[in-house]
Formats: sequence, structure tokens, C-alpha cells
Amino acid sequence: MTAGQDIVERRGNRKERKKNKELQSQQLPDLCKTKLLNYADTFQELARSYDGEFHGTDGNRQSVLETRRLWENRQIIKGHLNEMAKIMARVAGEVMSYRPMEERKKRLLVQALKEEGIRVENPCYVPRENGRETLVLTMRTNRKPQMSAEDAADMISVLLDRHLQLSLNSPYRIERAPHSYMLEEETKYLVLTGFSRVTRENETISGDNYTVTESEKGRLTVMLSDGTGSGEQAGKDSGQVLELMEKLLEAGYGIDSAVNMVNASLFATCEDQKHPTLDLCDIDLYQGKCQIWKVGASATFFKREGAVETLAAGNLPLGIFQSVDAAPMYRQLQNGDFLVMVTDGVVDAFGAEEYEKGILRAVAGIESRNPGEFAEKLLRMAICRNGGRIRDDMTVGVIGIWKD
Repeated sequence: MTAGQDIVERRGNRKERKKNKELQSQQLPDLCKTKLLNYADTFQELARSYDGEFHGTDGNRQSVLETRRLWENRQIIKGHLNEMAKIMARVAGEVMSYRPMEERKKRLLVQALKEEGIRVENPCYVPRENGRETLVLTMRTNRKPQMSAEDAADMISVLLDRHLQLSLNSPYRIERAPHSYMLEEETKYLVLTGFSRVTRENETISGDNYTVTESEKGRLTVMLSDGTGSGEQAGKDSGQVLELMEKLLEAGYGIDSAVNMVNASLFATCEDQKHPTLDLCDIDLYQGKCQIWKVGASATFFKREGAVETLAAGNLPLGIFQSVDAAPMYRQLQNGDFLVMVTDGVVDAFGAEEYEKGILRAVAGIESRNPGEFAEKLLRMAICRNGGRIRDDMTVGVIGIWKD
């Protein structure tokens, strides 16, 4: 073989390897999709193995109760397996597509950031819900050890004449090593939250807990849970509810499925004293749509200008029945609206008979536009209405909405 033939053959082998590599990368999603669908089928098959109606035995009452509990636990497992199968099938059906950036804009972006010491590679758009797009690109520094990714996002927004912000899961710094960054369209609504709470007299730990989370999809979720009674155990119970809800929602569960999963886990423990409540408010920051879920929770008060509306549901706390009978309440939010969430300690402080009218008047009379100040004022009013006594844990959460 001549030297020239050897060079040609090596070049041919490199091209073939490159072609094969590209082909494998194209086939990989189909392979993953097939595996996920197979896993989904397996979980569904396992779920079907738990089918069957409950049939009482001829034994004594204790034996019947034990058999009933065993059957109920099997139904809980069946629900878990079916939900996992749904998530896997949904992920397998998702199509990851992208749109390359226009060549002129790409050259402008690459050159402008190069002058700032940032190297940009592979900018493209990934479609989102409701016609939105996410800008995805790889960046690394050329000169400085690191730079602010938020500053780069601001520059890119000006260059492309779009309102973009760094996504929650993107790195905050640009370093010499290349990293991928996602720039989301800025949301149309701005939400601020404020909380104020006190612990029951003679207790050091509150049985109430709350959490605020924001997702990549432009959704803000506020959750409030009141544990049974007060003190350390009540605080642990309500904290576990919120922690599990956060994990399930982050994993891709819908709110309804996540609520029923948490309820099922509490129901399966067979502990009669653990029945925390769940109060959930989920807001779409792009469209201003809000859904409110209540499981044994106190009413939420919706304030728009001078009018206040009570949003309540008469269901029981978590873990009492095998499934939760809860349906969301929907509201379209406007600039300047407030949502006020409270635990039953606040409700009881305003009086068992006239609490609703009392809280309505109190919420309507508070003029503050600061959610934290709003929450503090309402809590002080509740304590004053109760003669300065704190007979139960009290928590007030206020959500303020503004058009950005």
C-alpha cells in the first residue's frame, strides 16, 4: 500500500466513524423511548396483579379489619405503579425538537459576546408551551476565569431585542469550561410572598409549615400545611407532607396525583393521630391563571381592590380516607390581587361563630401593598381578637400579584 493510499484510507475511516457516531446519536432517542415504554408496560402489569375487589372474611371483626387494611394497602401500591407507568409513557412520547438561530442573529450574538470575553456555541431555540421559546446555548470565558451568567443574559436580551432571563437550573457563572445555559422568556406576572407566624403558648416548635417553589415552566407554587395538634411531632408531620409534595411535583407528577400519593402514604401508616392539612396555590406566571387545592385546610381569602372573596372546601385532612375528594378552584388573576392563606389557629382566634365575617373585614381593611407587612398586620389582629392569647399555632401567608 502506498503512502497516498494509506492517507486516503485513514480519511475514509475517520469519515465512516464520524458518520456512525452521528447515526448512533440519532438512534439513541428511539432506543431510550423503547426502554421507557417497556418499563411502563412492566409497571402496568405489576399494577394489574393488585386488581380485585374486597371480600370480607367469615372471621371475627379484627380479622375483617386486617384483611380490609391489607386490601387497601394493595390498592395504594397499585396507584403508585400506575402513576409511574403514566409518567414514563409521557416522557417517552415527548419530542425534543429545536430551531436553529437565524444566521444573521447568530453572527451578531457570537461577535458581540466575543468582544466581552465570552465564547458562544450552538445557539438554538427550543419550543415551549403556548408558543414560547427557550434559547439554549453553550458559553465559556476566553479571558477572565469567570463571569456572571445573568449579565450575559442581559446582553443577549438587548442584542436579540427580547426579554430573557437565566433559567433556574442554569449555572450562575460562566467559566473557562463550557456549560449549557437556558434563557427563558420573562414572565408577564410578578409574584411576591410574605409570611408571618407564631407558635402556640408553651411550645417551642410550630406545627405549621410552608414552602414556596418556582419551576422552569414559569409556575410558582405556595403550600401551607398544619400538623395535627402542635409541637415537634406536628411540625415533623406537616414538614414531611410539604417535602414529599415538592419532590413529586419536581418529578413530573400532576397536582392531583401528587396529593393522592401523599394521602395514600399517610393512610397506609394506619396512624390515627397523623392527619395534617394541605393548602396549595399554584400560579401560572405567564398567563396569570391560579388554581387552589384544599385538603382539610382553612379558607383562602381572595382580595381584589376593596372586595374580598372566600375560597373554601369542606373536605377532610390527609390520611383519613384511601383517596382524596378534592377539586381545584380556579381564578384569573389581575394586577394588584392578593391571596391570603391562613391556618386554623388564625380562624379560631377570630371566633368560631363569626370568624369568616371577622377575617373578611380584617383583610378588606388592610391597605398595605407589601405581602410581608400585610401578613404581620393580619396576624396581630388575630392575636388581639383572642385577647393576646396564642392558643394554637398561627400562620398567615400572603401572595401579591402584579403585572410585570
